[in-house]
Amino acid sequence: QVLLVESGGASVQAGASLRLSCAASGSLNPRYCMGWFRQAPGKEREEVALIDERGVTYYADSVKGRFNISKDNAKNTLALQMNSLQPEDTAMYYCAAGWTIGAMRTFPEDSYWGQGTQVTVSS
Repeated sequence: QVLLVESGGASVQAGASLRLSCAASGSLNPRYCMGWFRQAPGKEREEVALIDERGVTYYADSVKGRFNISKDNAKNTLALQMNSLQPEDTAMYYCAAGWTIGAMRTFPEDSYWGQGTQVTVSS
């Protein structure tokens, strides 16, 4: 069983930076793809950034150039560096792990998910 625990969420002013972390415990295969999703109140969950087993990254258009995802296989951790935060980035951010990028996108119920960490950006 895999357990994902996020941390690093906070309330910040627009323009600030935050770094989210996700610690994975249990039998997480280093070949797993991992990523960050977010869900704002009243909205559907959306993909933020993903990284596959080769280290190839994928970003939502809304965060390209501002966010950076990274993975440390030795430490079983995932990070999301978020710069130039805007009020529209306000959401609960979730860490996820799955076998493939496609599977994470198409069958999220088959992926592992953390409990989330709240990011609030005020103007």
